[in-house]
Amino acid sequence: MALGPLIGEDEGDDTLLATINTTPLVDVMLVLLIIFLITIPVVTHTRHVQLPQDASQPVEPQPGAIHLTVDDQGLIFWDQTPVNLPDLAKHLKERLTGQATPPAVHIRGDSRVPFATLRKVLDICQSLGIHQVGFITEPPPRN
Repeated sequence: MALGPLIGEDEGDDTLLATINTTPLVDVMLVLLIIFLITIPVVTHTRHVQLPQDASQPVEPQPGAIHLTVDDQGLIFWDQTPVNLPDLAKHLKERLTGQATPPAVHIRGDSRVPFATLRKVLDICQSLGIHQVGFITEPPPRN
């Protein structure tokens, strides 16, 4: 079965169609945009705490550091997961196994939380041999 020229098509017209169909490219870009718009708020979501203000020099975050948050109600969060004090000790022990040097602990403590709660977290870190404990603060407002 032989195929002939389509109806209305010139047999001698050998010009190339030099356009690019951009519809698939636009579709892919819109899908990626929607994916980023959905995932970015999930990634950047943190527990809101009112950090104390201090005029200390900023320190570069250390890779592998443990991030703890203590909110104004005294609840302790390991990254975004709520933990109580016994579970905190257990998680820290698990994190220390197999490491030559203990990781640093960064605490985001709300300025309204009693120091007794923060002291309990510090006591757990000290009992496990973690001596690099730092508090994350905000710089004072500039006038």
